Amino acid sequence: MELYDVMRSTFAAREFTGEPLPDNVLDRILDNARFAPSGGNRQAGHIIVVTAPETREGLIEATTPGARRYFAQIVAGESPWNPVSPTTATAETIAATTVPESVITPLRTASVVLVVCVDLRLIAATDQDLDRVGVIGGASIYPLVWNILLAARAEGYGGTLTTMAVAQEPKVLELLGIPDTHAVAAVLPIGKPVKQLTKLRRNGVEEFVTRERFDGDPYLSGNL
Repeated sequence: MELYDVMRSTFAAREFTGEPLPDNVLDRILDNARFAPSGGNRQAGHIIVVTAPETREGLIEATTPGARRYFAQIVAGESPWNPVSPTTATAETIAATTVPESVITPLRTASVVLVVCVDLRLIAATDQDLDRVGVIGGASIYPLVWNILLAARAEGYGGTLTTMAVAQEPKVLELLGIPDTHAVAAVLPIGKPVKQLTKLRRNGVEEFVTRERFDGDPYLSGNL
């Protein structure tokens, strides 16, 4: 596939046919994804390929609490897990919230589940002293995560970037034997999608790009 076609059609695949992902295809996906950039080219990522049913169930157990809060906040009309506005959902409400099967099932039905970790000793978190949640460290791992999803799309497979399990990160570290020098960045169920989308809906460039300043004029171009 052409690069732009892959970029415009890589969607969050959550329904899979159940057919296997051959090792040689996964090899190609990972071998190409590894060329993602990282801070100082320190390549701080580590990927764990999970296929065992019992390990998948452990990941589901870790995913469920975070997902409960996510959907409880949606019902409350909030932006889930955002670090600016505290949630009004009570612990009782969150505990009583049902997690949709669409969140859990991919971890069971995907051909493989990739758990992507990052070595915290190798990232440059230049925002660590600011009075806000840190985001900069992700620059050294999420390009790798996205390269995996792009490569999977190019091979006719797909997946979705999930992070709900990170809310229970200590459980995931113990489950997978991950040292505490590492953080869990993403859990990626990968498989053959039941249907392959070719057209995605996204905001137009002029809706989120401005000239010179945040409150500057919208970036409008007639050259597309």
